[in-house]
Amino acid sequence: MAFCCSKVSLHVILYSLLAIYFLSSENCCVDAHSTHSTLVVHASNNVSPRTIPNTFLGVFVEEINHACAGGLWAELVSNRGFEAGGPNNTLNIYPWSIIGKKSSISVSINYSSCFERNKAALQMEVYCSDQNPCPIGGVGISNPGYWGMNIEQGKLYKVVYHVKSEGEFDFQLSFTGVDVINMVSNITEISEDGKWKRVETVVEANATNHYSSLQITTTNEGSYLLDQVSVMPLDTYMGHGYRKDLFQMVADLKPKFVRFPGGTYVEGDYLKNHYMWKDTIGPWEERPGHYNDIWNYWSDDGIGYLEYLQLVEDLGALPIWVFNAGFSRHEEINTKNLAPYVQDALDGIEFARGSPESKWGSVRARLGHPKPFDLRYVAIGNEDCEFSNYQGNYLKFYDAIKIAYPDMKMISNCDASSTKLNHPADLFDFHIYTNSTDLFSKSTQFDHTSRSGPKAFVSEYAVWRQDAGNGSLLAALAEAAFLIGLEKNSDVVDMVSYAPLFSNINDRKWIPDAIVFDSYQLYGTPSYWVQKLFIESSGAKLMHSKLKTASSNKLIASAISWQNSPYEKKYIRIKVVNFGAATETLYIRTRGFSKMQLFRSVKTVITSTNVMDENSFSQPTKVVPQTSSAVNVKRKIRAIVSPYSVTSFDLLVY
Repeated sequence: MAFCCSKVSLHVILYSLLAIYFLSSENCCVDAHSTHSTLVVHASNNVSPRTIPNTFLGVFVEEINHACAGGLWAELVSNRGFEAGGPNNTLNIYPWSIIGKKSSISVSINYSSCFERNKAALQMEVYCSDQNPCPIGGVGISNPGYWGMNIEQGKLYKVVYHVKSEGEFDFQLSFTGVDVINMVSNITEISEDGKWKRVETVVEANATNHYSSLQITTTNEGSYLLDQVSVMPLDTYMGHGYRKDLFQMVADLKPKFVRFPGGTYVEGDYLKNHYMWKDTIGPWEERPGHYNDIWNYWSDDGIGYLEYLQLVEDLGALPIWVFNAGFSRHEEINTKNLAPYVQDALDGIEFARGSPESKWGSVRARLGHPKPFDLRYVAIGNEDCEFSNYQGNYLKFYDAIKIAYPDMKMISNCDASSTKLNHPADLFDFHIYTNSTDLFSKSTQFDHTSRSGPKAFVSEYAVWRQDAGNGSLLAALAEAAFLIGLEKNSDVVDMVSYAPLFSNINDRKWIPDAIVFDSYQLYGTPSYWVQKLFIESSGAKLMHSKLKTASSNKLIASAISWQNSPYEKKYIRIKVVNFGAATETLYIRTRGFSKMQLFRSVKTVITSTNVMDENSFSQPTKVVPQTSSAVNVKRKIRAIVSPYSVTSFDLLVY
C-alpha cells in the first residue's frame, strides 16, 4: 500500500481512518431503507484513551468433540492401549476390527500387559497351519483411527507397537489404500523375561489416502499379546505432537492465554472419570487414559498436562489451568474431606512452575522441560458455584494456594457481574450461551459491574442452537457486538475466550464451534473469523467514542489504536456491527484531531447474502473477511455499512 511519508501525530490516526473506505457525499449511494447514524471519536488530551488488558483475547481448549484425541493431538490410532472397553471388558476392541475368518484368528482382551497402569492387552490367537493356511495377506487386526487416518505421499510416520510372543513373530505393517516403505526399524526387549518387545518402525508413504487404516498382520501360527500401538506423523509442530494445520489456526488468533483442559471435562459426569493430571504425564505407553464420560468417548491422554503447558508455551501465551475443586456434575466432596484435592492442585502448580530441584518440578525436568512454565492463573473448578460446598471448597484451595504462591491469581466460578462475591478472588468466571438477539443485548452486561471487585473472565461465550446452526453469520455478528461491549468494559473485563474451539465433524456433540475439521481438512466458522478482527485489541488503546443512532438495538461500534511493535508503526481500527436488515449510513466525526491529508488503507467486511450462511468443507470461504483498498475521499465523510455485517476500517499512521 502507498502511505504518506510525512510525520503526523497519533491523533491523526482516526481522521485518516475516517478516510478509509468512506465515500464522499457526492459518490455515495444509499438504498431506500438506509438509516443514518453518527460515530464521534475523541482523541483530545482531556478524553484519554484507556489501555485494554494485554490478556484480553485468548482461547479455551477442551477435550470435547474429539478436539484433541483425533484432532489437535496428531496421534492417528484410536484406543491404542485397548483400554477403552473398561476394566471388565473381554471382547470389545472398538474401533479395532479383525482381519480374517474365525477359523484363522480369534481375539480377546487379556489383562497381563507389561504396563502396570494399563493392564489391558489384545490376545491374538492365529490358527494358520499347513492344514489351515492363512490367506495371502495374512490375518490380524486393523485400526481406522479417528474416522480415517490421513496418510500423505512423501511423509514419514513412526509406527510403534508392543508384542509378547512365546516364539518368533513376523508382523507386517500396512495402510489401506497406500503402499509404504520401511525406512528404519528397531526391536527392543522391555520385559525381564525378554518376551515383551517394543517394535518401532519409520515408514514413508508413496501415495495419499485421507481415510486409511493401519493393518498389523501375520501368516504365522501362534499366540500373541499386543499393546500400546501408535502411529504418529513426524511432521508435527516443532516435533511436539500437535497437528500443524490445527495448531496454525489457533496461532493465527494470536491468543494471549489458553484456558485448559476444561470445562466439564475437568469434572466428569462422575468423579471416578474426572481428569487427573498425574495420570496424564510420563511416557505415553504408561498413561492409563480415562473415559471422558461427560462427552462419551475414551481419551488415551496423549495430550496430557505437560503437553497442554507446552502448547501454551509454543503459542506464546499464558496458561490458565482449570483443576477439579471436588465436584462432578452429580457429586460433591465435603469440604472436610477435600485435603487430597487441595494437595493435588498444589502438586500441579509445582509441576508447572516449581524449580527443577522441587519434588514435582524435578519430574517436569526429567520429562524434558527443566525451565518452569509461566503459570500465573488457576481456576478453582468449573461452573461449580451452584453446589452447596463450593464456597467452603473454594476457600480451602484459595488459602492453601495463597500461602504457597502469593502471586497466583485465582478465578472463582461465581458470577460477580451484577452482585458482589462473598469470598476473595482475583477474577470471576462468566459463561454465556444464548440466542443472537440476547447476546447482542448483552454487550452492556458489564456496564454497571462494580469496578472495585474482582475482574471478569468471560471464558465461554457463543450464540447457539437455532440461531447458530452449524456456525452461522448471524451468530458471529451477535458475538462481534458482544466483544465490542467487552472492549468498552475492559477496565473490568480482563480476558475473553470463545467456546468450544474445535470440533471433529464426525463427533459434533456441541455446535457451533470455531474450527471444524476431519482427518485432513478444516475450516473456520464465521465466529472464528470474527475473533480475528479482535486480535489487535489485547494491549491496545480504547479510544473514547459515542454512537448516536436510532438503531441502538442494531448498531454498535468501537475504536482502538495500537502500535505494531516489529515495525513501530501506529494503527487505528474502527469496528462496526450492523445487526439489522437495513443499510446504515454512518457519519464519523472526530474531536481533537489535527488537520491532515488523506491516506490509503484497508477495509474488511464479514457478511453474506443470508444471515444463516455457514462455511463447510465444500465452501470453506463462503463467510470470511473480504478486504479491499481504500480510496481517497473528501473531508465530509460517511461510511456505508452493509446489512448484517461486521466491518473494520484500518489505517496506518506515521
